[in-house]
Amino acid sequence: MAEGTILSEAIVHAGPARAPLSARVGKRALPVFTALAIGYLMIPIVVMFVFSFNQPEGKFNYVWNEFSLQGWLHPFDWPGLSDAVITSIAIALLSTIAATTLGTLIGLALSRYDFRGRGTINGLIFLPMATPEIVLGASLLTLFVATALPPLAGSVPTLYPTGFQTILIAHIMFNISYVVVTVKARLAGFDRRLEEAAMDLGANELTTFWRVTFPLILPGIMAAALLAFSLSIDDFIITNFVSGTTNTFPIWVYSIQRNALPVQINVIGSIIFFVAVGAVALTSLRSGRAIRMR
Repeated sequence: MAEGTILSEAIVHAGPARAPLSARVGKRALPVFTALAIGYLMIPIVVMFVFSFNQPEGKFNYVWNEFSLQGWLHPFDWPGLSDAVITSIAIALLSTIAATTLGTLIGLALSRYDFRGRGTINGLIFLPMATPEIVLGASLLTLFVATALPPLAGSVPTLYPTGFQTILIAHIMFNISYVVVTVKARLAGFDRRLEEAAMDLGANELTTFWRVTFPLILPGIMAAALLAFSLSIDDFIITNFVSGTTNTFPIWVYSIQRNALPVQINVIGSIIFFVAVGAVALTSLRSGRAIRMR
């Protein structure tokens, strides 16, 4: 009895067992490594934002000269910049709407229904994501040129029948894959019993979709739309093949950087970045609020 008491007191005084040294080091190293990785990724963005307040001496905004707000006060004060930005935003918005709509429907079909060719379609969805962009761009250019309609009588024939419409088609094509994958990931944890309960209470399929299914998968749809918008407004390689004489913002930057690199490029880039981050933050806040309300 005395030996048991002494052993119990020894265990109490010894305190809880300490974790191994490797586990303690790993626990502390993970946040440090994460912070360093995020900091490394943010370096170009910080440089872009800082140099948007620079007043370069010449045409190239490479070397810091002096602080100035001229770039932010006149963000489109460079020939062709405003048209390129407007074209990029228009293509990004239209392609995002089309790709999100089609991708959501495809994701629902692939997640909910079992039909012939389902596995093949699942594999084909990943092809645009796995194919190198330069191969995809060259293939699309070949497709557009080979299937171009003959010129009308009296019109001047063009060698490359490409432009706004071909850029839009290309962006919708590669964005659909990302939307499908994102929506399917959201549907993976969806509880179908909620839909069954709504239909047991008298709701038809359309009412169930808009009142139950759609609100629950909306965060995934919004995430897919933001991803599609970012990919579209940022794309250069595929767009460069199918753009013809149409300039988007990335193509305009590439074409002008040999002769000039104005501060307005940093300003527009900073604006696009902060708008994208703000949209993601609002979507995250909305999703968190919906979770807390449930």
